[in-house]
Amino acid sequence: MTRGVLRIIFIAPSVILFSIFGLLPMLGAVLLSLTNWNGLNAPKFVGVTNWVTFAHDPQAWHSLVLTLEVMGLTWVIQTPLSVAIGMFLAGRSKYREILSIFYFLPLLFSSVAIAIVWSYILDPNFGLLNELLTKVGLGRLALDWLGSPSVVLWTVVAIVSWQYIPFHSLLYQSGRRQIPNSLYEAAIIDGANELQRFVYITVPQLKYTFITSTTLMLTGSLTFFDLIYILTNGGPDNASNVLAVNMYDTAFSKQQMGYGSVMAVVIALMGIVLSLMLTRFTGFTRMESQQQGVA
Repeated sequence: MTRGVLRIIFIAPSVILFSIFGLLPMLGAVLLSLTNWNGLNAPKFVGVTNWVTFAHDPQAWHSLVLTLEVMGLTWVIQTPLSVAIGMFLAGRSKYREILSIFYFLPLLFSSVAIAIVWSYILDPNFGLLNELLTKVGLGRLALDWLGSPSVVLWTVVAIVSWQYIPFHSLLYQSGRRQIPNSLYEAAIIDGANELQRFVYITVPQLKYTFITSTTLMLTGSLTFFDLIYILTNGGPDNASNVLAVNMYDTAFSKQQMGYGSVMAVVIALMGIVLSLMLTRFTGFTRMESQQQGVA
C-alpha cells in the first residue's frame, strides 16, 4: 500500500466528519439565507434580498460592532491574566495545587448555570455584589450591573472572562512546562534577571501557544449566546445585543429564518477569515521549531 493511499485512509474519517457536521450545515445556512421562510411554510426563494437588507440594517451593524467590541475586550482582559495564572501554576509555588482547584472551578459549570448564578449576584436590589460594596463602605459604587446600557457590556465581558480564563491558563501552563530548563539556567549564568528571562525566553517560546489561545479566544467570542441571552436578552436598549443574540431573536422570535441565516453565515465567515489571517500572518502554518540549538 502506497504512502498516498495511507494518507487518504487516515484523513478520510476527519474529512467525512467535518463535511457532515461543518460543511453541510454551512451550505444549508447559505441556501437558507437566499429564501424567505418562517419555519413552517415552504421556503420562498428571494435571491440576495436578505443580504441587501442586512447591508442596510442599522441594528445588524450595531450588533456587529458590539460583537467586535466583545472580541477586543475579552482578548485584552483574558490574555494577560491567563498568562500570569499559567506562569504561576507552571512553577513550584507553595500551595499551587490547592489554588489550582479554585482557579479552574469555572470550567466545571455550564454557561447557563454561570449566567443564572451571576444574575442573582448582580441583582441591583438583593444581589450579593452591591450588598458587599455597601457593607464595606463603597455603596456609591453599587450599580445596576445588567440594567445600565453604559455598564452592561463590561459586565458581560467580565463574566465571560471569568469563565474562560482558566481554560487559556491551562494552555499557557502546558506551554511553559514544555520550555527546557536549560534555557533558563543558561540565562541565569549570563546574569539575566527574572523579567529578562520572561521577555527573551518565555514569551518567544510561547509564540504558538499565544496564537492558539488568541484564535480560540477571538473566534469563540463570535458565538457567545447562551450566557448573554440569559443575563440580558440583548438589553437594555440593545446594549448587549451581539450578533449571535440578534441572529437567534431574528430567526426564532421573529420567525425570519432566511434573514437569521444571513447573520449565521456572517458569523461563520468572520471566524474563518479571522482564523486564516492569524495562521497566515503569524507563520503558524509553518510550525518551525522554537527550540533550535537546544541540546
